[in-house]
Formats: sequence, C-alpha cells, structure tokens
Amino acid sequence: MLKQVQHDEVGSDERVLDVRFDEASLIVDLMDGRTITVPLAWYPRLLHATPEQRAHWEKAGAGYGIHWPEIDEDLSTEGLLRGAPASRAA
Repeated sequence: MLKQVQHDEVGSDERVLDVRFDEASLIVDLMDGRTITVPLAWYPRLLHATPEQRAHWEKAGAGYGIHWPEIDEDLSTEGLLRGAPASRAA
C-alpha cells in the first residue's frame, strides 16, 4: 500500500518568510530555508511599482501567498515554485 507523503514529513514549509527585490528580481525566502528568485519582468505590476509600493507587502493565504495592497498584486509560493509568470491580461 502506498502512503501519500505530506509536506511536513519531508521538512518542506512553503510559507513566506521574507520578500525583497534587487534591480531585476523578486526574491522570496521561505520558512524552510529555500529562496526563490524570479525575474521582475514576469510581474508587470511589480516591475512598474515604486520601491515603496514593492516594500509594502503582506502575507496572505495563511502565509502561502504575498499581497501588495497598493498595486493589487497577489502571488502564491506554489506559482513561484512552478516558475509561473503573470498572465498577459494582468
């Protein structure tokens, strides 16, 4: 009989710890020690936001998402880990 492995059993915690930016990237640190770095160009709202707007983020979805209220942008750690850029309609 196969047992389904839960994330907690393998030490994976995909909740957001911190969010920061450099000139060309969005950088998200996860609770389990991983860091996700993706091109800022994938997320036009963030790309065109001011540094102050980018800095004003909050955890969403029990820590599995990031919300920027001033620019109405929402990202999930699942989407970031999959490497999913924003849809063109965004």
